Amino acid sequence: MKSMKLSSIDASPRLLGLVWPFIAVVLIQALVASLSLYTLSAVRAYVGGESHWSKGQKHAIYFLSLYADTGNDQFFGEYRQAIAVPLADRSARLALEQPTPDAEAARAGFLQGRNHPDDVAGLIWLFQNFRNFSYLDTAIRDWAAADTMILAIQRLGDTMHATLVKGPASAAEISAWKAEIHRLDRQVTPLSKAFSDSLGEGSRFIRRLTFANLVTAASLILLAVWRTRKLLAQRQAFQLALNAERERAQVTLASIGQAVISTGRDGRLDYMNAVAEKLLACPFGTARGRPIASLFRLVDKDTSVEETQLIERLLAGEARRSSARPQLLQRPDGSVVPVALTGAPLLVAGEVVGAVLAFHDMTREEDYIERLSWQASHDALTGLANRRDFESRLERAIVDLQGQPRQHALMYLDLDQFKLVNDTCGHAAGDQLLRQISALLTHELRPGDVLARLGGDEFGVLLVDCEADDAADIAERLRAGVQDLHFAWDGRPFNTSVSIGMVEIANAQVTIEETLRAADVACYMAKEKGRNRVQIHSDGDVALRERFGEMTWVQRLHAALEQNRFRLHAQEIRPLNDDVAEAGAHIEILLRLTDEDGSFVTPQSFIPAAERYGLMPSIDRWVVRNTFRILAARQADPGTPPIATCAINLSGATFGDETFLGFLLEQFLVHRISPAMICLEITETSAIANLTNAMRFIADLRGLGCRFALDDFGSGMSSFAYLKHLPVDYLKIDGSFVKDMLDDRIDRAMVEMIHHIGKVMGKRTIAEFVESDGIAAALKAIGVDYAQGYGIARPKPFDASMVLLGRGVTPAAGSADPWADVARKLRRKAG
Repeated sequence: MKSMKLSSIDASPRLLGLVWPFIAVVLIQALVASLSLYTLSAVRAYVGGESHWSKGQKHAIYFLSLYADTGNDQFFGEYRQAIAVPLADRSARLALEQPTPDAEAARAGFLQGRNHPDDVAGLIWLFQNFRNFSYLDTAIRDWAAADTMILAIQRLGDTMHATLVKGPASAAEISAWKAEIHRLDRQVTPLSKAFSDSLGEGSRFIRRLTFANLVTAASLILLAVWRTRKLLAQRQAFQLALNAERERAQVTLASIGQAVISTGRDGRLDYMNAVAEKLLACPFGTARGRPIASLFRLVDKDTSVEETQLIERLLAGEARRSSARPQLLQRPDGSVVPVALTGAPLLVAGEVVGAVLAFHDMTREEDYIERLSWQASHDALTGLANRRDFESRLERAIVDLQGQPRQHALMYLDLDQFKLVNDTCGHAAGDQLLRQISALLTHELRPGDVLARLGGDEFGVLLVDCEADDAADIAERLRAGVQDLHFAWDGRPFNTSVSIGMVEIANAQVTIEETLRAADVACYMAKEKGRNRVQIHSDGDVALRERFGEMTWVQRLHAALEQNRFRLHAQEIRPLNDDVAEAGAHIEILLRLTDEDGSFVTPQSFIPAAERYGLMPSIDRWVVRNTFRILAARQADPGTPPIATCAINLSGATFGDETFLGFLLEQFLVHRISPAMICLEITETSAIANLTNAMRFIADLRGLGCRFALDDFGSGMSSFAYLKHLPVDYLKIDGSFVKDMLDDRIDRAMVEMIHHIGKVMGKRTIAEFVESDGIAAALKAIGVDYAQGYGIARPKPFDASMVLLGRGVTPAAGSADPWADVARKLRRKAG
């Protein structure tokens, strides 16, 4: 990167002529100070060496004493290692005291004396050059005297070792040795301290001398500074030029991470950094001195308006701040780069002398924003539009219908058995299949049509300006194309197909939610009708209307559960013969629902939706929980007529729910209800459809004491074949046979046959839809055990205060109960 050079003004030669004596004196003082510091460092090295010397002498005395006491050769070895330090220092001293000093022998001795290698040169230098200096001379004489003691210790150690090698020493010898050891130790210690004191005194003297040198040097420096201040006052013109160069450098360097160019007061380029060279595609040598307008043009990205007065405004003193919206920098070759621009006038003493421009290349940021925008509206796996973008386009298409006779079509596509690919071959195979199908669908659509992946294996297609017949043809082509796709993974082929729901869009008043729901329901109907087909939505399609109604019930049922708007009713079941009389009433629980406005809703309106969309287990739990709560309240009141049997209907989905058994056990414990009181009713068709689950469910609860009734018996095609597999206690004869048995001989025969089969298998029978005394009498003559219907008792709200009619009471004739047909249809729907 090229640097912007400051223009210089040469100083007068008189300056060096005035200040060189001061510089020479300062250099001499610095040399003396450096010599003093080096000498001080050497003295400090001798002090450190004395520390190692003393430590070795002390350790030698210590281990020699232990050797005298124990005769252990390990202590003798430790003594030899310790005394080797002062002996090595002695050999170094002797090498330096020779007429011709042996520096290499001295270096080896000092290193063996455990001195730091960096300090050895200083030790030799100080000994050779300051040997006769008072402080060092005294210290060396003390050192030599101490070495005499060290030699005496060495001789004593050798004597002891020679004696102990031959055998244990006598007590007298050991005592003499230890006395000699202590004597030598007492003699050598003062010498060691005297050596250290002498070096310390020398060190302090050298430090004082160094400090004096530094003070002198500082004084001379101050004198030189004071003298040169007069010269600086005479160089004001040079200072102004230097300030201008400094300010220009500071402004430029402040933006050095970006493309930076600067101009003179004439608007011509006089500097640009390497980033600017790359941005403008022009080297500095070529661009220097050229007008800025000849190097680039600035164009507004949105309006394409060129900015022509930028340099003029900057030279007029107007700063230019960076805009949040990037501009386009157009180079002479016609290429453009998005940039963010900052400009400032260059001021010196309040006068504009040029301008500085800083450009930030926004190419990466713009690419990143484009990628984010693409990712926000597209599916990463297939590259298709995502649900958010698809719904936005659909909404615009619907809005565009206002005032225009146009027609569009919306398709909802759901792959058939896609989960099989994921489960057998993994998600990688599923992803590859989705990509292939996406490419196939794209190829089959017209230009301008919108294909989107809505999630998982679901796709949406918006056919813009497409008549109904053409849309149906396109839908069929898409279906056939997916069917004909040959997909294989790891050599395993898979059959592919798609279910398509299509809805026409010609009404601007329809909402996007309604349109999507209509297509979704049509696709669901295509699935139900066997998959791999196209289902076109039609307002006259009864099945679609029913499905729409069921879908709207889903949220309403969730709200009803949350707001507790279900209601319980009960209908008595009366014995027809004295031999089946029970100790209390026999009732069946019936379910009702109140709407948001308080009006009743017929069960056939919501039960099919609840069964289709998996809400019946939640509703059944609500029924069980609230029935048990009321039963517990009645048991707590001694004045309330007892209930011997309480029948509760369960859906097929509930007795297939593995968690329901645990829930039921919990409710028995919480409300303290005897399982023997509860009779659970399941419809014959549900039981047959889930025979294994039904048998397991019945077996588990019968073990607790619960009883079971098989509802609507006789309505199925294989009732008698499956009956022997279901250990129920009651057979409820389907009401379709009972209600007309007085007039239809076949219906009566069916009732008699079902009752006979029940008796053979040891089960009690209950007849439904008993609506007159004549039917009750006929059933009694046949031998049916119980009767249920409007001729026996009408349903009433079930609560703790409900009054039971009692045995033998026949209700008075009155207006027909509006729930009569509802109850019959409800029992049909439950199957």
